[in-house]
Amino acid sequence: MAHIITRNTPAREEWLHQLADVITDPVQLLEHLGLEQHPDLREGAEARRLFPFRVPRAFAARMLPGDPNDPLLRQVITAREEFDRAPGFSTDPLAEQHSVVPGLLHKYQNRALLLVKGGCAVNCRYCFRRHFPYQENQGNKANWLRAVAYIRQHPELNEIILSGGDPLMAKDHELDELICLLEEIPHLTTLRIHSRLPVVIPARITARLCQRLAGCRLKVVLVTHINHAREIDAAVCDSMTRLRNARVTLLNQSVLLRGVNDNAATLAALSETLFAASILPYYLHVLDRVQGGAHFMVQDTQAREIMRQLLEKVSGYLVPRLAREIGGERSKTPLDLGLRQR
Repeated sequence: MAHIITRNTPAREEWLHQLADVITDPVQLLEHLGLEQHPDLREGAEARRLFPFRVPRAFAARMLPGDPNDPLLRQVITAREEFDRAPGFSTDPLAEQHSVVPGLLHKYQNRALLLVKGGCAVNCRYCFRRHFPYQENQGNKANWLRAVAYIRQHPELNEIILSGGDPLMAKDHELDELICLLEEIPHLTTLRIHSRLPVVIPARITARLCQRLAGCRLKVVLVTHINHAREIDAAVCDSMTRLRNARVTLLNQSVLLRGVNDNAATLAALSETLFAASILPYYLHVLDRVQGGAHFMVQDTQAREIMRQLLEKVSGYLVPRLAREIGGERSKTPLDLGLRQR
């Protein structure tokens, strides 16, 4: 795929070039990694796709050529198991396909989730929103204004979570406009942004974005989504430094994924690498039971044992909270380990 080049484009728009220059064919990714002859991977790559395939080249560059079990590859490559109809798995595992206004989910008492954009830079195969009706919840100005009107009418809300898709798919000027609208609501105190873009395309953290977040009236929290230490390279660390200098609180949530990070040593390395990048581990989610993702499932008994072992390997402040989200519940549900963290 040819790299798109525009003359005299400001450096801050480099992330848009990278966003346009993604791999959309799984066979092409396997060829890039020298894995096109691997029979299982090839079969999954050539299958009819139930969920679009997107991998930024900056993320693909961190995968190990020749390794069919590369943990970054496993998160994004299509698999024949996606066609299995798993009992107890759903196209709406969190019962959230009923927004209060288009694009706004008021799931918890004090916070609401605004779906800023429906697209992502990378499509993770375990995504719990892979079946979400984004066409009915489009991220546009009209829906943002409807969401802001709802938020104004609900003073119990003090935190808005920007989600998607990926909210940082919005351009800087769009985010500026949206943040200005939220800043005008007096009962809001916190703006939380959940995004994978700073990891898969670190150039997304532009100087303009950092300047806007630094000047925000609201407390700003960015929650990255990183599942394995190898996702964090020097460019990711630089993007986190820029955010930290903008006084943004940095947290991370991961998903416990079979074949990716389902052992204590891998999770310990992730926690240590996150901390070195100024990010604190926040949540480790057990897999949401989404149709097409059952092959990533780690059972609760194994998840608890992994966490018990993790407690012995890292300091308590580097241990994320093991939890699951249950549709209709008013908060996430911790999985009790029966142990005291130190």
